[in-house]
Amino acid sequence: MPRVLTFTTLYPNAAQPQHGVFVEQRLLRLVDAGLQAEVCAPVPWFPLAYPMFGDYARFARAPYLEMRHGLRVLHPRYPVVPKFGMSIAPWLLYRAMQPVFKRSPILRTDFDIIDAHYFYPDGVAATWLGHTLRKPVVITARGSDINLLARFPRPRRMIRCAAHACAAIVTVSAALRAELLNLGVAAGKIHVIRNGVDLHRFRPLPRDVMRRQLRLNRRTLLCIGKLVPSKGQELVIAALKALPDWDLLLVGEGPQRAQLEEQCRRLEISERVRFLGSLPQDELPALYSAADILVLASEREGLPNVVLEAMACGTPVLAAAVGGVPEVVTAPAAGRLLTERSSSAIVGGILALHAERPSRSATREYAEQYGWASATAAQLALYEHVQRVAVQ
Repeated sequence: MPRVLTFTTLYPNAAQPQHGVFVEQRLLRLVDAGLQAEVCAPVPWFPLAYPMFGDYARFARAPYLEMRHGLRVLHPRYPVVPKFGMSIAPWLLYRAMQPVFKRSPILRTDFDIIDAHYFYPDGVAATWLGHTLRKPVVITARGSDINLLARFPRPRRMIRCAAHACAAIVTVSAALRAELLNLGVAAGKIHVIRNGVDLHRFRPLPRDVMRRQLRLNRRTLLCIGKLVPSKGQELVIAALKALPDWDLLLVGEGPQRAQLEEQCRRLEISERVRFLGSLPQDELPALYSAADILVLASEREGLPNVVLEAMACGTPVLAAAVGGVPEVVTAPAAGRLLTERSSSAIVGGILALHAERPSRSATREYAEQYGWASATAAQLALYEHVQRVAVQ
């Protein structure tokens, strides 16, 4: 079994426990299956930990070293220059990590493969580190790293170079694979390995009990995601105005929160919208189980975990047909795809899905095909192949 160093800026830490949790989830399944792994999860450098500095203060509060679920996780610092960050971020990350890799007794432990997540800047910097250390690199593309950042000339050039230099690429959807092919990446290097869902953690809970605990007594929509324009929560709020019998739960934080709250006040529906903030994974199954429909109105996605989690809890989804979403919402038991990204389409989709709502048992049964077993086996097989090629 190869020894892997996971290298990514998308990984949870004690100060940001929900940051990049999807990367940690995949790695923990691999470790359970026998993979030997350590984690280098760099954090932007910031000198002050006072709460008034928001996200930057959380960077400062992140520990340099911590143990998470039995894994040793290192959080070295790297500089970020906001104004020019996109163009020089890979170089800053690479330069900051060079002395860390040379001097850290933690990272001097031998490993076989660098496992990088997110193509830019992480994957680009990882290929440079791999060249320096003579280690093969596997990069996982997850969504906006390819379908957004690759639209800009300099990141696009560097992504292409990293794709050429790495040993293998994983995409979490066939849609992301197609985007990489459009960039000229060799087809044989790309492996589609979808995210899985923890079918034990995310399972149907007693609906009536969950609704009482959450004080829900009307039809309920659920949205989970960062509060940013690309996630489309403003479209769902606008749709709610035309759905007087429905309430909305919003999970997540982000810079658009104040704007969304003002939209609710303007539409006079504030009493029907509950902003719950960022919540830990363990609190989500109760919400999924209590809700009638999960709504995802994103402009772009890789393969959103919330879709798989909702279905695993027996809750159907109404989702924009973006990224890998159409690859997993393929049957009435899963829910419906939006005909377009608009509030009117959301209204129509909610009413149609509610009128022909699948049973919770049917939705759960549909979701069971997306457990972690097959994804974990495919990922391990890829690592073993990369290791064999590297030693030849």
